[in-house]
Amino acid sequence: MALATFKDVKLAPASTGPAPTGPAAAQMGQKETAKVIPIKQKTQSIARLARNFGSWTLVNVLPPLMTVLLLLLIWQLAFSGPGATLPPPTTVWKEANDLILQPFYWAGSQDIGLGWRVLTSLERVAVGFGLAAVVGILVGSIIGQSVWAMRGLDPVFQVLRTVPPLAWLPISLAAFRDANPSAIFVIFITAIWPVIINTAVGIRNIPQDYRNVAAVLRLNSIEFFFKVMLPSAAPYIFTGLRIGIGLSWLAIVAAEMLTGGVGIGFFIWDAWNSSRLPDIVVALLYIGLVGFVLDKLVGALGNIITRGTAAS
Repeated sequence: MALATFKDVKLAPASTGPAPTGPAAAQMGQKETAKVIPIKQKTQSIARLARNFGSWTLVNVLPPLMTVLLLLLIWQLAFSGPGATLPPPTTVWKEANDLILQPFYWAGSQDIGLGWRVLTSLERVAVGFGLAAVVGILVGSIIGQSVWAMRGLDPVFQVLRTVPPLAWLPISLAAFRDANPSAIFVIFITAIWPVIINTAVGIRNIPQDYRNVAAVLRLNSIEFFFKVMLPSAAPYIFTGLRIGIGLSWLAIVAAEMLTGGVGIGFFIWDAWNSSRLPDIVVALLYIGLVGFVLDKLVGALGNIITRGTAAS
């Protein structure tokens, strides 16, 4: 009998047990598939978000960015000569970049950043515009509901709304004898007219079916106001509020130029008296951006409350 050599010996593969068959194998396959599917879903979601963000950037960010760059280039070329009367963008950045980079510095009662000045002006706007919104909606509702109120008050309002904001300032200073309430009154009297007019139009356009349903349900005046009038006229009301907030911001800047204080309007007037044109340019940039944000905030609030039926 011959002895076996190493070459003749065949090693069997190592096995920890019998291979799973039947339901066990199917269950293992399902687990591996379940692990793969979430990874694919996450990858697809990330790719979809990236595509949506790229499309949104291409449509909403790139056009205004290119427009701004083009305007800056034209501005730079137009006022770079030795006889230019306005500073080019490079000069504005060189002489007033601290106003952009440090908007909230505080070195004294008057030596403060533009951020604090904007907040001071916004505080006045919030009070004046808030009063105009409340009073304007109430008065507009009365005019929209009553034919006699409309005939009596509408001509008066049409005359008063054509008075420029600054024309009210001497009257308010004589009445309140203080700059802060006078500026708030100017904001109020400027912003209230579009709120009144748009609210009245919205109330008059309430469908008759809504009024009939309210009569069947026997809603009292307060219930009718909150459950029928306001929801139905909300798109018109928020259109008036958007116009009013823009007029409020315009009015406070103009009023602060004459009343003084620490607002953004007084800063512009003080910079003009000191011949700091780059500071004025930066302040105008602040004013434009804040006005844009205020308009978008009121518009977004209107879209939320009216579920997208307000003008955007």
